[in-house]
Amino acid sequence: MPSHRLEYAAVRTLIASLSLLGWRRAGAVGAWLGRVAYAPVGIRRRVVREHLQQAFPKWTDAQRDAVARGAYENLGRSMLESMILATRPAQEVLDAIAKTPGIDLIREEAAKGQGVIVVTGHIGNWELGGALVAASGLPFSAITRSMANPYFDRYVRRTRTALGMQVITDVEAVRKVPRALDQGHVIAFLSDQDALGLASTFVPFFGKPARTPRGPAVFALRRGTPMVFAALVREADGSYAFVGERVPLPALTGNRETDSDAIVAAYTQQ
Repeated sequence: MPSHRLEYAAVRTLIASLSLLGWRRAGAVGAWLGRVAYAPVGIRRRVVREHLQQAFPKWTDAQRDAVARGAYENLGRSMLESMILATRPAQEVLDAIAKTPGIDLIREEAAKGQGVIVVTGHIGNWELGGALVAASGLPFSAITRSMANPYFDRYVRRTRTALGMQVITDVEAVRKVPRALDQGHVIAFLSDQDALGLASTFVPFFGKPARTPRGPAVFALRRGTPMVFAALVREADGSYAFVGERVPLPALTGNRETDSDAIVAAYTQQ
């Protein structure tokens, strides 16, 4: 479609322009854009406020507003950092990550030879987190969704592959995840968003039932694969820390449906 070509050309022009700024300046521009998106533009602001009201009913409006603004700022920063990720020298990107205890944990679990399932969410900078795992020398696969614009979808796939990631789309997951685990891969699932081709279940999230992918739990149960929750989170000084912790498996009943739902609830709680 002509509109897809125009969108793609505009995005590539933006990426080329941003890459001239450097890592930190591009992130600062993204943070500014995030603040503008929240106010005065107000993109999905009403929805965000409603969700924060549900999650934190005892907070004041000022507290929820501060969190919302911070979330928009972080999202804008992470988006622009991700856009120029492949254009920056690897050392410049790695210098933004001050601590990596999560990598040590994943490496320890990977040594068991069964692969590792990493569950995470749209937290911090998930694209940079994936690039870090791949750069650590661990064979790494990420479950992704195809984008509506095929030109940009191919560009993002090429970028992720160039950074050392193996891309598995959600519709391929059932077929390709077992193969990747057999090869000892670390496989990351963004488990805060329902995905096509993977079964879901409703578990509590901030006290409300939320539809959540159960694919990571199903794979772990079937294969005995270790599970780790990990995220690349931003520190107060602007640097990142890659943190992780094992997903605590609840007492298993032998009923696959019940046990997988309990595991989903466990990593959603984390």
